[in-house]
Amino acid sequence: MSDEVAEPEHAEVVVNRDGRVLIPAQVRRDLHLSAGSTLVLSVEDGRVVMESREQLMARIRREVAASWTGPADTSAADELLADRRAEAAVEDAQP
Repeated sequence: MSDEVAEPEHAEVVVNRDGRVLIPAQVRRDLHLSAGSTLVLSVEDGRVVMESREQLMARIRREVAASWTGPADTSAADELLADRRAEAAVEDAQP
């Protein structure tokens, strides 16, 4: 499944008395959703956002990459691992 999805046209949906919302068929097709698909739901700036775990991870990676202020040739993960290893070495050296 692609991380980038074309913007679907707006659709109006109704919340039923059980709190359920039906995702329109065209939106399900556009997003390759089928029965049993799992979505992560979050509230952002008063909006309900639903995305697959893959889309969520891709978005987090993009946000981390965009906010990375370290050297261009070093990843945030490598920097974090180096910091944790240095902290562990200091702890191991203490009596």
